Amino acid sequence: MKKALFAYMAISAGFVAIPRTAEAHHGWVEFDEGVEVTMPGTVIDFHFTNPHCVVEFEVKDAKGKVRKWQGEFASPPELVRKGWTAATLQPGDEITITGHPSKDHGPAIHVSGIRLANGQELKLGYAK
Repeated sequence: MKKALFAYMAISAGFVAIPRTAEAHHGWVEFDEGVEVTMPGTVIDFHFTNPHCVVEFEVKDAKGKVRKWQGEFASPPELVRKGWTAATLQPGDEITITGHPSKDHGPAIHVSGIRLANGQELKLGYAK
């Protein structure tokens, strides 16, 4: 009887932990998928990490003021299948980035496209 009770408690604890891990992946709900913006920028850093890759970049406004932005997009395994490596984007690279801005108007974007200064469109991992 004690073994059955212990097994029941262990299984119950496992079920309680499952929603916590699912909660860690926020998806794209913080971005306005009904709006798409395109802006030129300069790469500051590129994080080739799970669950989403992140590009940090600077954008100059019409008055020359620089603002730091962050773009989230596909995971490394998805990008590797499209030919990406951790060195695909380097600090100083000039890019044009397209995506869906943050709903709270913060400097964040869900990236839907990246074009390099030479005109090359980088393929992203997810299909639309």
